[in-house]
Amino acid sequence: MYDVIVVGARCAGASAALLLARAGYRVALLERSRFPKDTLSTLYIHQPGVALLGRWNVLPDVVATGCPPLDRVQYTLDDIRLEGCSWPADGRRTAYAPRRRLLDAILVDAAVRAGADFRDNCTVQDLVFDDGRVTGVRTGGRAGQRTERARLVVGADGMRSTVAALAGAKTEIEDARATCAYYSYWSGLPPRFRLHESRGGWVGTVPTNDGATLVAGYFPQRDFAAVRADALGALLALVGRTAPEVRAEMADGQRLERVHGTGDQQNFFRQATGPGWALIGDAGHHKDSITARGITDAFTQAQLLADCVGDALHDPARLVAALTRFAARRTDTLMDHYHATLKTARLDPPAHQIDLLRAIATRADLTDRYFSVLSGVCPLDEFVTPELLDLLETPGATTGEEDTPR
Repeated sequence: MYDVIVVGARCAGASAALLLARAGYRVALLERSRFPKDTLSTLYIHQPGVALLGRWNVLPDVVATGCPPLDRVQYTLDDIRLEGCSWPADGRRTAYAPRRRLLDAILVDAAVRAGADFRDNCTVQDLVFDDGRVTGVRTGGRAGQRTERARLVVGADGMRSTVAALAGAKTEIEDARATCAYYSYWSGLPPRFRLHESRGGWVGTVPTNDGATLVAGYFPQRDFAAVRADALGALLALVGRTAPEVRAEMADGQRLERVHGTGDQQNFFRQATGPGWALIGDAGHHKDSITARGITDAFTQAQLLADCVGDALHDPARLVAALTRFAARRTDTLMDHYHATLKTARLDPPAHQIDLLRAIATRADLTDRYFSVLSGVCPLDEFVTPELLDLLETPGATTGEEDTPR
C-alpha cells in the first residue's frame, strides 16, 4: 500500500514524486520506458523553472552536466531585433537547456534518494476502482503483472495519458493544432539562445550539453504532410529564409543526430482531478511547444500539487478539498500563457504586434520586460506601462489583446 503512485517519470512525474516523498509519503514512481532515455523536447527551462530546481536543491546537478548558462535572449522579426534577458525568478536570472536523458535522470535520482520506489520498463495497464474511486493501478512489464494500491494516483504520463483515458478525464478546453515542429542538433554554433520569426515560420537555437545546439523549426500545421516527407530539407529551407545567419553557421558545423519532430501538437486542458486521481504535466494540459513552456509548466504543476496536498493525504475529506483547489489553481496559473502560445503559433504576426516590437526595441528596460513576460516572471496583465503607451503614441490604449505580447 502506497500513499501515492505517480505514473510517468519525466519532468512532471519525477518532480512530484520527489516533493511528495520529501513530505514523508510512501511513493511509487512508475515509468514505461527504460531509463535514461531522451524524449521529444525543446529542452529550455525558463527562469521560474530554474528557480524551482534551485528550491528543490537539484540545480547544482543540472549545472554539473555542463549545459551552458543562458542569460541572454535574441529575438528577430523582419528588421526588428530584441536582445536582453528576463528578470530573475527568486534570484535566478539564468536559464538552462539540459538534454532530457540527463535532466529526467537527475530528478528521478533525487526522488529515489527522498525515498520513492522507482520502476522503469513498467506499463500501467489498468486502474483499480473501489466504489467509483481510483485506489491503485495494475501494471505489466519485466517484473510481470502486479496490482499496486494507493490513496492517490497521479497521471504524469504525457499528452496521450493512459491514466487520463482510464479515469475518464474530460477535455475541458480544446483548440486546433497550429504547428508542426522538427529539430536536430548541430555542432559549431555559438552558444546563444535565439528566436527568429517570419510569416509562416519560426526558428529557435537552444544550446545544450556537449557543445551541441538544438535547431528547431516550426511550420504551419497545414504543411505537415510535405514537411514530414523531407523533414531535413524542410528544416534547412526554413532556417535559410528565416534565420540566414544561423543557416550559414549550420553549414560550417556538423549535424549530430537525425531529425526529430511531430505534427501532433495538441492544445487542451483536461479535467485535472477526480476521486483518487490527479493529472499533471502534459497529461492534464498541453499546448504547442513553440514557446518552450512544457518543462517549466511541468515543474510548476508538480509544486502546486504538492503544496495543495500538503498533509491532507490521509484525510479523505481534506484530500478532496485539496484536489479541488489544485484543479482550479492549475487552470488559473496556466491559462494566460496558453492563449499567448496559441497566438504565437499562428505564425502570422499582425501589424500591431510589429509596431509593439518596434517600440520595445528602443528601450533595454522594455526589452527585458518583454522577455520577462515570455518567461513567466512578469504577469501578462502588468506588461503594458505608461512608457510603452507613450512610445506607441496611442493615448487611451488599454491592456487588451492588441497590446500584449504573444
